[in-house]
Amino acid sequence: MANTVCEREGCAVPLPIAGRGPVPRFCSTRCRVAAHRASRSKVALPRELTSRRRWVRRDERKAPRTLDGGFASVTSPSSWSMHSAAKASPVGVGLGYVLADGDGVVCIDLDHCFEGEVLAPWARAILDRCPPTFVEVSPSGDGLHIWGRGQLERGRRIRHGGEAIELYGQGRYVAVTGRRFEDCPVRLADLSEVVASLT
Repeated sequence: MANTVCEREGCAVPLPIAGRGPVPRFCSTRCRVAAHRASRSKVALPRELTSRRRWVRRDERKAPRTLDGGFASVTSPSSWSMHSAAKASPVGVGLGYVLADGDGVVCIDLDHCFEGEVLAPWARAILDRCPPTFVEVSPSGDGLHIWGRGQLERGRRIRHGGEAIELYGQGRYVAVTGRRFEDCPVRLADLSEVVASLT
């Protein structure tokens, strides 16, 4: 009889593999529940975002799409949806959130900020200046979106050496993954001071 181990991270209890029936994945109900909770906690979105009608789908080229496949516009609220409907739609490859005037939601987009698996020092310095807030890994896997509250009338792009920073508060949509970075909270903090220091 061959053995494998429990799939919960940090548990290495051997599991017997019987000749018939499904192979068990966990050594106990406790490990199964813990693994399920851990997987859910790694992909999450703040209620401050999911409760607003600001959601679109996005296609392979990152173009915003309506739920029926047409083009969505960052200036046309009729082309936006609630998160639950956008999430359920099969259109495109993922979700996007529209930053709209008056929402008070901002996003700091750090592009190409990983050096292998390690966050680049310039990106870590910006993140360290932020209060605890929701941060997600971008769709490419090599960037971060820092979400928070604040006001920003005009977007801004900053390029300096290897740094690539974009700041948005309205008239833009951001591709959303919900893949939390490190142990960030699932809530939005006030990023006004950080945004002001970068603009």
